[in-house]
Amino acid sequence: MKYKNIYVAATSQHVGKTTSTLGLVSCFMKRGLKVGYCKPVGQKYLTIENLVVDKDTVLLADLINFKIVPEIHSPVILGPGATEKYLDDPSLVDLPATIYHAEKVLSQENELIIYEGTGHPGVGSVADLSNAKVAKMLNAGVVMIVEGGIGSTIDMLNMCLAIFREEQVPIIGVIINKVLPEKSAKVEKYVQKWLQKNDLKLLGILPYDKSLAFPLIKTISDVVNGTITYNADFAHNKIENILAGSLIDLKELKSSQDLLLVVSTKSINEAINKIKWLTEMHNFDHCPLSGIVATGQGTIDSSTLQYIEKYSIPLIRTELDTYGVVVRISKIEVKINQSTPWKIEKAINLINDHVDLDYILSQCKLNK
Repeated sequence: MKYKNIYVAATSQHVGKTTSTLGLVSCFMKRGLKVGYCKPVGQKYLTIENLVVDKDTVLLADLINFKIVPEIHSPVILGPGATEKYLDDPSLVDLPATIYHAEKVLSQENELIIYEGTGHPGVGSVADLSNAKVAKMLNAGVVMIVEGGIGSTIDMLNMCLAIFREEQVPIIGVIINKVLPEKSAKVEKYVQKWLQKNDLKLLGILPYDKSLAFPLIKTISDVVNGTITYNADFAHNKIENILAGSLIDLKELKSSQDLLLVVSTKSINEAINKIKWLTEMHNFDHCPLSGIVATGQGTIDSSTLQYIEKYSIPLIRTELDTYGVVVRISKIEVKINQSTPWKIEKAINLINDHVDLDYILSQCKLNK
């Protein structure tokens, strides 16, 4: 059976577009459908074997197990300088034609194609390829992702839907993401009221799962301009909480099994000695540290290095001070990628457990 195309859009960046796309693709595949994927317009890209492709496409290729063909799975990349070139001479390349070609090839091979949007709905407008225009070109119904809340959620949703209404693109429904469990009932009650008044379907509410926001040691090392000087093989350790070297106590150590110790190099020996003493005193059966960031200059004692090696703790050295490190870490926007398999599984389960997949398919049947 053939289905109408689905276009996954969001009210802004980092709301959960890729996570939701990943979940939808996987869930429909598990139902036995042959599902295709495409990110028609991308901004952030990778170069793989001299091929330029949107980085989200790489993640989905790994899940669906398809060989990436850039002109099919990532046809338009609006990277640095692309918009200026387009505005100088739009005739240099027929961008819509590249997207139509991708759709034609994918529709021949699949029963259902899920297209992932980029940024907020207006992204791409500079090249006449806003999310709304692209969705219309693809004859797709839109699944809109919005972040949890009530007033702010409705305001942002109404503004973003306007661009799709302007292009007369049908909205399949809305998924509200990152909703605190204790506020879920209230959010559902009031957002649902507004959606019903505007003849829109609430497809599901995804509870906030803090583990999806856990960064990796490698990510932290990059944002603090650091170098992993010990145990670099464990750069994919996840971090749940930050432990300040000056505030080490039993309560902090018990707060997580994946702590990042941020401490000045001059104080690292004292901090590790205190951690060793507390964990031994209270019979911890594990090391609570997943990583250490040592800031500034200083010498690390051999006993501290032995502890680091014993528990395979990756150590990041950086010239930033402790405050600067914490500020930069606090601004990290964490996205799902191939290095976070536990996040991929959770994302799929969230969509499967909380989204009305039957309704989505019912709205996409071409013979209804």
